[in-house]
Amino acid sequence: MEELVGRVGSLEESLGSYEIERMLSGENDDNNAIIFINSGAGGTEAQDWAEMLFRMYLKWAEKKGFETQVVDLLPGEEAGVKNVTFVVSGKHAYGYLKCENGIHRLVRVSPYDANNRRHTSFASVYAYPEISEDIQVDIREEDLRIDTYRSSGPGGQHVNRTDSAVRITHLPTGIVVQCQNERSQHKNKAMAMAILKSRIYELEKKKQEEKMDSLNKEKKDIAWGSQIRSYVLHPYRLIKDHRTKHEEHNADAVLDGDIDAFIKEYLLYLTFDQKRKDN
Repeated sequence: MEELVGRVGSLEESLGSYEIERMLSGENDDNNAIIFINSGAGGTEAQDWAEMLFRMYLKWAEKKGFETQVVDLLPGEEAGVKNVTFVVSGKHAYGYLKCENGIHRLVRVSPYDANNRRHTSFASVYAYPEISEDIQVDIREEDLRIDTYRSSGPGGQHVNRTDSAVRITHLPTGIVVQCQNERSQHKNKAMAMAILKSRIYELEKKKQEEKMDSLNKEKKDIAWGSQIRSYVLHPYRLIKDHRTKHEEHNADAVLDGDIDAFIKEYLLYLTFDQKRKDN
């Protein structure tokens, strides 16, 4: 009997995954994802929250069997991270993680507050599709400022005493990307250029969508206070997506990477929203 229940559970899980994949038909949904997490105002508390989100996505990727590569990470002064850039490689990685674009809000009793007061913290998450080599993006050499610097944070002795890290600024758009993951300056530059290509491609795509007035309301200004999801850990435990109204009470499981229910609900929301516009 237990074996039968296990098989039914496995079948339901497979059907759920198939249903999600069926909705991933966007132009770049099948691509790898480049993820940027930035801590909001609030110092150590916000930086700790950014690291919690980073851990959540790493756990989610691990459950999916996806590979992850940290490209750039700026640690906080006391704890957490100020910002982190990483690549998630796997089938439909961008299709899944585009659902996480926006501001994420945490409410909890701060472990950094000696008076045990409740704090609200914000962090932003941005997902971009990794663009394949066969897609042409016009980037002129004269539009780039390329700086090299010494890697920060943990690393081998070779990393810390050579100017291997690379920062590229695209002057026309003001986009700045950097990579310090590899010991080779050449490899860091290649990765930074790949990320820059993806961001410029996505920027141009959004400009075209704006001209056609087809941007959906979730792609409007993402500002502090316009959070897409709230993670309340005190005085009760509830995680709620403000776009779909989906809720989960097992906060620990969500923070350990169980976010597929939120992703599925948002993909359904996008699908119904598109059908409504088509009609």
